[in-house]
Amino acid sequence: MGGAAGRSPDDDRRTPLADERLRRQAAEDAAAWEAAELAEFVRRQPESRSEYRTASGLPLQRVYTPADVAGSDWERLGLPGRYPFTRGPYPTMYRGRLWTMRQIAGYGTPADTNERFRYLIAQGQTGLSVDFDMPTLMGYDSDHEMSEGEVGREGVAIDVLDDMEALFAGIDLESISVSMTINPTAWILLAMYVAVAQGRGHDLNKLSGTIQNDILKEYVAQKEWIYPIGPSMRIVRDTIVHCARTMARYNPINISGYHISEAGANALQEAAFTMANARAYVREVVGSGVPADDFAGRLSFYFVCQSDFFEELAKFRAVRRVWATMMREEFGARRPESMRLRFHCQTAAASLTKPQPYNNVVRTTLQALCAVLGGAQSLHTNGLDEAYAIPSESAMKLALRTQQVIADETNVASVVDPLGGSYYLESLTDRMERGIHDYLRRIEEIGGTLRAIETNFFQREIAETAYEHALRKASGERVVVGVNKYVDPPGADEAVDVHRIDPAAERRQIEHLRAVKAARDPTAVGSALARLRSDAADTAANLMPATIEAVKARASMGEIVEALRPSFGTYRETPVF
Repeated sequence: MGGAAGRSPDDDRRTPLADERLRRQAAEDAAAWEAAELAEFVRRQPESRSEYRTASGLPLQRVYTPADVAGSDWERLGLPGRYPFTRGPYPTMYRGRLWTMRQIAGYGTPADTNERFRYLIAQGQTGLSVDFDMPTLMGYDSDHEMSEGEVGREGVAIDVLDDMEALFAGIDLESISVSMTINPTAWILLAMYVAVAQGRGHDLNKLSGTIQNDILKEYVAQKEWIYPIGPSMRIVRDTIVHCARTMARYNPINISGYHISEAGANALQEAAFTMANARAYVREVVGSGVPADDFAGRLSFYFVCQSDFFEELAKFRAVRRVWATMMREEFGARRPESMRLRFHCQTAAASLTKPQPYNNVVRTTLQALCAVLGGAQSLHTNGLDEAYAIPSESAMKLALRTQQVIADETNVASVVDPLGGSYYLESLTDRMERGIHDYLRRIEEIGGTLRAIETNFFQREIAETAYEHALRKASGERVVVGVNKYVDPPGADEAVDVHRIDPAAERRQIEHLRAVKAARDPTAVGSALARLRSDAADTAANLMPATIEAVKARASMGEIVEALRPSFGTYRETPVF
């Protein structure tokens, strides 16, 4: 990995951001200012705190000068679209194409969600994002006893290929990108998506979008898994290899820091743990004999934007630099596409509050602006009512309009990385980069990402941070407006209309599933599942072709999951205390 700042062999030719004369002058001016104007002013009007820190705990100075970028150089800042991509993955960024506005949607039956998709497209949304219900995420059919009461509740229910066809009815999959937020069963949803596209005669190389498919962060943070880590990594590897060979524009994984953050991690941990997971995936695929340049260009990322504006900006810039350095120096990538980190961003659901819910509009707006200034390739803005329920149509419209106002009214998309060169931002970016590399070294010393998961390293780090955050919030040190400061008196709650799930949706979905099972060819289903079991037992086989065959035969999600269980087993976590 190289040194703490992730420096390349070209260091000797580096040009400092500020020359020695300027840095020396700035340091001398700052010392004189502190001794004179500052000392007198603070004597008369003391500052409100003894120390100032970012949300991740990085200490903050009062002011930043050229002296604070003494360790920085022009080549590590550079220009957009050029290694190490600090200022953005593409030369023109939003001048050439705005970020994709991708509001997530999913509830009830596929037809219910399809209706929401059509509404959002009519409102100007430029990409689709699908949330799935818990049974779909965990590989249970809607008629399974474990699914009772959860079908369509927190996302859309998908059991068989017919459901995927209904989900995208009337939507041209060649002209709009589709992101699917699903992990342990992601390969099955990808197979269904491919089968739908093939059934319509689409060119698979024209499909764009992503499946999240990031199983490692499930063991670390979100806790949705089926199989042990080894077999789960094989599934991820198979999807990456299959897409590299058959779907030139499709992202077979969306490596997620968002859920790591939502579990309680700070910005530094989110970035570092995501990079550790990404390294593990690349090692898995490269270890199977596929060179990095054959697939790395289609790996994508998913980050949160929390409320600490400049720390989040620094996180986005630093993580691009770390990825570029890792891919070039560790994995021998040579193509710019392999080193170019592209990410989807979502504003922070964990920052939304039930008290004074209209404050959530302000929070989301600032987080969205930060994501844009940080160079996101696509963006989801949360609805103001998401602390209560799945967002309503009106809340989603306002959230989408938030992005559109930023895009069309503020002029921030006209300049690439407009805050680049700020002494504060560059210093913070450098410190964030060093912190990420420090974590990556610690993880390697443990034995790598998989070993760190097995020994609960990530889980303990996140738990400790979440506990500290809760204490700071409870004490009022961490201000949450409307919750622990500027609180309304009892009974003064603001009314919010919330989305309500049709109670008949679960019954309709189960009836449809049973009808499909009754009408399908049982011989074809049995043959397809037998092939899948055979391929699962053969470690050299890629599971995707057999899975596509199975979904076309109308094998259900639950049947496909169970077909692999004899070979793959079940995962049980060792709890963290």
